[in-house]
Amino acid sequence: MIIKPSSLGDVVHALPAVALVRDAYPEAEITWVINPEFAPLLRGNPDVDHIHVFPRGEFRGLGAPRSLRPWLKITRQLRPDLALDFQGLLRSALIGKISGAKEIYGMSDAREGARWFYHRVAKVNRHHHAVERYVKLAECAGGTVGTALRCPFPTGDMLPRFDEYPPFILLHPFARGDGKSLSNGTIEEFCRAFAPTRVVVVGQSNRKIDTLENCIELTNQTSLLQLIRLIRVACFIISVDSGPMHIAAAVTDRLLSIHTWTDPRRVGPYNPDAWVWKHGKILRVSQLETTKLRRHGRRFKTKDVPALVELIRPFVPIDPMLA
Repeated sequence: MIIKPSSLGDVVHALPAVALVRDAYPEAEITWVINPEFAPLLRGNPDVDHIHVFPRGEFRGLGAPRSLRPWLKITRQLRPDLALDFQGLLRSALIGKISGAKEIYGMSDAREGARWFYHRVAKVNRHHHAVERYVKLAECAGGTVGTALRCPFPTGDMLPRFDEYPPFILLHPFARGDGKSLSNGTIEEFCRAFAPTRVVVVGQSNRKIDTLENCIELTNQTSLLQLIRLIRVACFIISVDSGPMHIAAAVTDRLLSIHTWTDPRRVGPYNPDAWVWKHGKILRVSQLETTKLRRHGRRFKTKDVPALVELIRPFVPIDPMLA
């Protein structure tokens, strides 16, 4: 049993580790405990046999006992030989305990007393990237790392009434963390600088965006699988530090991730050929270990747009039909 209910980026990071577990145990029945909103990520995944939904949102408020009881009953029937806790929190360790798992493995950076429930602990460095930490847990369970990591993804769903031609740039400017999101002025500047090339804006936000003629605003209008499809067919993706950025890193090299106060070495794209922006510097992920970066950095501003356009424009030539 794989215990990794959330969040979007962390579920993406766990995919290579679960692939290692599958390779180590090709005949095993693998069940993934996951929040319902992220379950589409596992559609068609050859490494996962069953999905056990963890509807965390239903376990709040006055109706929680009514929702919790049937879920507990089903969970107690799972009884896996081994539960791998990739979440590392008290509630995820409890899920392993409730499931009746014969053994529960977790990581050394687990919090909230989760380690008290583990039979074995994988020693990880909390400063390393999540993919590397999760792989350590897979190795603890018998997985072996080869020359490359496997990260299966669904192909995604096409959007109705959206033409994938002419070529477009995908812009994901929203994130939950304070100071991560791009301002409306910066979004408009991206559209202006890349004109006449289409800029498709995606993500979840309550903010109203004033768009230019070449900007297609799809905020709050795509499912997770539709977003994956857009990432696959876009000529280039620009994203702040967020879950969709990690999806893009798993399926394409044509990605630039914008980091304000976050460390791209630890939470950036796990793709050596992707790009990152940090405190005015633009570099490949493969250059991060040998480059000195400011710890906190600063916000991305409109004055930073021209440098990104200079980098990205060769990847997205202007379509003669639009010129």
